[in-house]
Amino acid sequence: MHKRHFIAAALAVLTATLAPAAVAQARFPSGPLKLVVPYPAGGGTDFFARSIAPGMGEALGQQVIVENRPGASGMIGAQFVAKQAPADGHTILLGDMTTYAVNATMFEKQQQYDIQKDLAPVTMAAKFDFLLVTNPNVVPGASVADVVAAAAKSPNGLSYASPSIGTTHHLAMEMFAREANARLVAITYKGGGPAVQDLLGGQVGLMFLDRATAKPHLEAGKLRPIAAGGVTRIALYPNVPTMAESGIKGFSVEGWQGLTVRAGTPEPVIKAIAAAYAKAVSAPDLKKKLSDAGIDTTTSTPEQFAAHIQAETVRWRNVIRDRNIKPE
Repeated sequence: MHKRHFIAAALAVLTATLAPAAVAQARFPSGPLKLVVPYPAGGGTDFFARSIAPGMGEALGQQVIVENRPGASGMIGAQFVAKQAPADGHTILLGDMTTYAVNATMFEKQQQYDIQKDLAPVTMAAKFDFLLVTNPNVVPGASVADVVAAAAKSPNGLSYASPSIGTTHHLAMEMFAREANARLVAITYKGGGPAVQDLLGGQVGLMFLDRATAKPHLEAGKLRPIAAGGVTRIALYPNVPTMAESGIKGFSVEGWQGLTVRAGTPEPVIKAIAAAYAKAVSAPDLKKKLSDAGIDTTTSTPEQFAAHIQAETVRWRNVIRDRNIKPE
């Protein structure tokens, strides 16, 4: 009898210990979710977040609210999710290459969290194309070789536009300079708008630019496409060769974004968020809307996304250190 009472008491204690976590997990989501954007409202990441939030909310049965937490090259928003938000899946970070793979090297003394330890990958979310473009009134020629030759002839090298240090636009150009041994000089702006305006105005001669931003200026003839940054040619510009095809072997740069949550979030919750995202972006109208904006949606397993973050971190660490790139 005593033994039976002891076992019953032990099971009661165990059940009481496990019940809160199990119940919380079973009820996910138990309320509205936050989709944290570590950049200001009105930008590309914010546009993407606000495009996918309704569909994710519908799939999860709860509202998904976009919350902008900009500052410090995306570190403020990322730190909030990594260190302050509960590990219950109700707070999701939509980060990008800079957030996940660049800041750890660029701001190694300032970043107060560890991407690998403090954030749990959910899914890769999107990729977008970049092109090397020139202002034809500033940089003659129509090939990568022409750009390298023009840089060699310029007394101080060719100036290129960078929205800010550590962006895909900036690091793609620095990788190009390294691989081609080209004399390229960064002119840094406070955002993409001013950078593009000076490129159009001829104050700078070239830039790596995302497909959506470049499109109207290419169609108007104000900018010239030189090469696609990715592994394959861009469907919209089938006659524009890739950087690799143009002689810069192994060159491949594309923008990317993905979803993470605080480390320790239960695996079933992570799977539920990933499934909700996949369902949201499967809608044909949303897929077309995002494609027209230059965003190609994608999905992955958490393991695949973790491996991608790690590989990109190593790659950009090498570029940052080889080119001696320092934060502003």
